[in-house]
Amino acid sequence: MCNWCSYAGADKAGTAQLRVPHNLSAIRVMCTGRVDPQFVLKAFREGADGVVILGCHLGDCHYKEQNYRALQRHRILLAMLRQLGIEEERCRLDFVSAAEGEGFARLVTGMVEAIKTLGPLDLPVHSHGLDQKI
Repeated sequence: MCNWCSYAGADKAGTAQLRVPHNLSAIRVMCTGRVDPQFVLKAFREGADGVVILGCHLGDCHYKEQNYRALQRHRILLAMLRQLGIEEERCRLDFVSAAEGEGFARLVTGMVEAIKTLGPLDLPVHSHGLDQKI
């Protein structure tokens, strides 16, 4: 989650005592433009069944246009996931502002439900190069 918008949106959801999935692990980054596809691959390698990258709305990035960079990286990441046999639905990029606590709760709840429908990510131990150190 982007430090400036989506993390603040998650905080707003918590402050409002909105229900969010208990199995959500939040990782704060300064900007989604800094999220390297290798970070997502590492999450899958370490047991994540899905990953949501959340940033500022397009045009509202604290670092000007870095969320557009995140969009470009996400497209590349989805192509990599297809090649590795991982469903694209397991990795989502979306946007949540600091004022959107309800939107945050709705988005992550929907993602968790989608992942439950897909089931656990069952990768062989040495699958497709995911076992490489980053």
